[in-house]
Amino acid sequence: MNINNVELEMTAGRADQFPVDDLPEIAFAGRSNVGKSSLLNVMINRKSFARTSSAPGKTRTVNFYNIDKVMRLVDLPGYGYASASKGIQEGWLKVIDYYLNNRENLKCIALMLDVRREPNNEDKMMFEFIRSLDMPYIVIITKVDKLGRNEKNKNIQMIKKTLGIDDEDNVVPFSTIDKIGKEVLWEKINKLVLSD
Repeated sequence: MNINNVELEMTAGRADQFPVDDLPEIAFAGRSNVGKSSLLNVMINRKSFARTSSAPGKTRTVNFYNIDKVMRLVDLPGYGYASASKGIQEGWLKVIDYYLNNRENLKCIALMLDVRREPNNEDKMMFEFIRSLDMPYIVIITKVDKLGRNEKNKNIQMIKKTLGIDDEDNVVPFSTIDKIGKEVLWEKINKLVLSD
C-alpha cells in the first residue's frame, strides 16, 4: 500500500478520548513485547513513528494512527505485563474491553503472537474473546526471522493447534526485519477495512 500521510491522531487513556467519526479501524492486540509497535512502523514505512522499547509494557494507551485519512491502525496496550501495578493493569483492561466491545469503527482485530512462544492462558482468552465478537480477525505470528524454516513451520502449526485455528487465510507469518508478511497483511486489511 502506498502511504502518503500518517498521523498519531490520539493517545487515549479513557474511552471518552477516542476519535469521534466513522473512519474504519483495525486494532492490534497481543501480549507485552510481542512487537506491535515495531510491526506498525513497518506497515506505515516509518522507522520509529510508533515508539518501541525492549522493556515490555511501553504502550499504556490506545494509540490511533490515521492512515491517509481513510483508516486507522489502532495499537492497544499489551496484556500480561507483570511489572505494572494491578490497578494500572485493570485500568488498561477496562479501556481495551470497552474499545473491543463498543467501538463501531472497529472492522477487524489482529491478534499478534510470538512464533517462539506457545500461546499462554491470556493469549487463549484473548483469542476466544475475539472470536466471540463475530468480527473478522487476523492472527499475526511475529518474529519469524528468529527461527530456522523447520522450527518456524513447526511452531506455527503448534500455535494454530493450541488456539484451534483451522483457517489458513487468517494466519500471517510476519518479520519486521525481513518485511515478511507486510504485503499480505496490507492486502487483508484493505479487503476487510475498505471493502464496505
